Amino acid sequence: MTESITVRVPAKVNVQLAVGAARPDGFHDLANVFLAVSLYDEVTATPADGLRITCAGPDADQVPLDATNLAARAATALAGRYGISPDVHLHIAKDIPVAGGMAGGSADGAGALLACDALWGTGASREELLDICAELGSDVPFSLVGGAALGTGRGERLTPLEVGGTFHWVFAVADGGLSTPAVYGEFDRLAAGTDVPAPAASPALLEALRTGDTALLAGALVNDLQPAALSLRPSLAGTLAAGTAAGALAGLVSGSGPTTAFLVKDEEAARTVADALLASGTCRTARVATSPAAGATQIRT
Repeated sequence: MTESITVRVPAKVNVQLAVGAARPDGFHDLANVFLAVSLYDEVTATPADGLRITCAGPDADQVPLDATNLAARAATALAGRYGISPDVHLHIAKDIPVAGGMAGGSADGAGALLACDALWGTGASREELLDICAELGSDVPFSLVGGAALGTGRGERLTPLEVGGTFHWVFAVADGGLSTPAVYGEFDRLAAGTDVPAPAASPALLEALRTGDTALLAGALVNDLQPAALSLRPSLAGTLAAGTAAGALAGLVSGSGPTTAFLVKDEEAARTVADALLASGTCRTARVATSPAAGATQIRT
């Protein structure tokens, strides 16, 4: 048996998050345009006598190390399908912001799934892995695939999208997290009594991605959860204002927040905006990244 397997897996930003009304099952239909970005967690799988999770890196103390961790759930799900015991030590080297709306937990689930598949030699097909990902959570399939994709249903049904260039981003990381269920609950409260349209991908946004047109993409960024996130965390409005005042072409809350994402012209502008955000005192840290980025990838054994 291989001694260990390490998989690198990216964060994501939602350049469009169109949210429909609550369904009877409590979920919402989405038109969710994902872009993978160059902030990564690494998940290392090593043989063990049982299932064990460890984590190191920024805010690692906020990551659950029990069976609720998506990496643990991924290992258990894969082992269950192949009738084996999930005996593995999964170590997460954390660099994606925790509880920040950038799918860090989902990334760890996808990374663990790919690492365990390689470690145990289960030989699962891509379709099987994606099926397990969809069982684990709405964002997990995209963490496996990376690049750019339109997610429909709960976000788990993916259609790959063409991207014609590199986009530059700055991510402002807030103090503390925001609960995704709480943000959706606030969305439902704010939308009560209104006619919530069926979610659909923006043609202008898809064209901006296809052509690599940063200015066009800046004008098309939208997140239907942003009003709910701002309602629960009003201080995020100050972060958004600081980023755009520093020269960002556009800013929005990333997913359910509280991380805010700023699209900028180029690498130099990214450094300028990141420095200004830090100086503004409206965020805990600012991270520079590019997109698109590859999905879950085995990087060493």
